[in-house]
Amino acid sequence: MLLVDIVLPGLVLGGMYALIALGLTLQYGVARIMNLSYGESLVAAAFGAFSLYSGLGLSPLAALLLAVPVAMVLNWLLYRFLLERLMRRGKDRGAQEIDSILVTFGVLFVIQGAMLVAFGGQYYSYSYLSIPLTIMGSTLAVNRLVALLFAALVGGAVYLALTRTRIGTAVRAIAVDPNAARLVGIDVAALSGFAFAFGGGLVAIGGVLVSMFLTFNAAMGVVFTMKALVVVIMGGVGNVMGALVAGLLLGVVETAVARLVDPGLTLAATYALFLGVLLIRPTGLFGRAAS
Repeated sequence: MLLVDIVLPGLVLGGMYALIALGLTLQYGVARIMNLSYGESLVAAAFGAFSLYSGLGLSPLAALLLAVPVAMVLNWLLYRFLLERLMRRGKDRGAQEIDSILVTFGVLFVIQGAMLVAFGGQYYSYSYLSIPLTIMGSTLAVNRLVALLFAALVGGAVYLALTRTRIGTAVRAIAVDPNAARLVGIDVAALSGFAFAFGGGLVAIGGVLVSMFLTFNAAMGVVFTMKALVVVIMGGVGNVMGALVAGLLLGVVETAVARLVDPGLTLAATYALFLGVLLIRPTGLFGRAAS
């Protein structure tokens, strides 16, 4: 069925978009840092999974146990020793965001340069669970379904952690108003660093999962950064549920355009949807208007 051929692959693609955007939702919505090196971090995780699989035969799913803590530590160090100092220097939120953009723009080229030296500019891929499976007449590779399952589990766990735990409540309070959060005894600096590091761990998960079924190279990080940014803004900055819904919506729309119109128009459809949402809901699907 044509509908199944659109919806099922669209949900798989959208689930990956949602997972990729979750980390940026935390980094930008909570820590107030527009991380332009976000896509490069994802590609770096993909290369890490590729190297472990091709060199040591380690399953990408097992590689998550190594990639996630390493990514969290590296992102925490970046925040603690560089970005946090810039955030303290900024006179207001606008100045802080400009500083974060400039710094992470530089970090982007550092990570990309390191990957180009190590892997060159050619494209890489590997075969892992690339077994065709037919579901309701639609054929998908098992690796894509596994990635969707992990994306659903991670997204659900993050949402529950943010809405059902004290730390999650504190993180959401910082996203809404960091100054008010300080007044009720929340350590904004520490939790912002945690949110930034946790966002780095999430993007590492996305990178490892994406590497199982996508071809990638060292220079394509900007594509993932732009997709994540579109999803974050569409869903509402700092809103996890918004990122999940926006990611799924974007995946289904892109798949529909590719199947029914022309695959070359998927990028145009992405930004048409993005602009349409902002015209109707300037703060995003789940965003709150500034008071």
